[in-house]
Amino acid sequence: MIKALNNFFKNLFHKEEEELDVMKYLIVGLGNMGAEYDGTRHNVGFDVVDKLAASKEVSFKNDTNGDLAEIKYKGRTFVLLKPSTFMNLSGKAVRYWGQKKKIQPSNLLVVVDDLNLPFGKIRLRTKGNDGGHNGLKDINQVLGTGAYARLRIGIGSDYAKGRQADFVLGEWSDEENDKLPEIVKQACDAVLAFGTIGANRAMTEFNK
Repeated sequence: MIKALNNFFKNLFHKEEEELDVMKYLIVGLGNMGAEYDGTRHNVGFDVVDKLAASKEVSFKNDTNGDLAEIKYKGRTFVLLKPSTFMNLSGKAVRYWGQKKKIQPSNLLVVVDDLNLPFGKIRLRTKGNDGGHNGLKDINQVLGTGAYARLRIGIGSDYAKGRQADFVLGEWSDEENDKLPEIVKQACDAVLAFGTIGANRAMTEFNK
């Protein structure tokens, strides 16, 4: 499957003659830029890549289509990206930095909030549909496929009918905030496992 995925993306991400860096990973945390979105459920993808950068005392720098940082772990390079294109146009940043950093397509991982999972649950998958998530929807459209890895972080669905947007863009409750650091840490561990022991073993370890 990985070979087929790389072949599919070759013309989209890279020119035929380009040498891809198999030890480099693109980790995309989805969210919205701006102080008004800090601490909201929809920005948990940003929270995860922020934590990964902080763990290595690395700062993000503003660049084309997003804020970027790089960390090293067990011989791998993890390129951390927070798209500045806003959630609904995330695909533009993903494609740009996939090309720019010569990322092997199977080394792309998108970290995203998920209404369909209970709060605190995480699920790693190597492909899937957008599940109604606008960020994933745009990435799927830009890349022309949903065959890329994603780490879904459950935010629950405790909202009244017609209030989904308010819930997603709302701030965590006090109870959720108490538990959030451990959830983010677990997600960070899953990201690093994805890059070191591979997607299949990481799924077995973290999809409990």
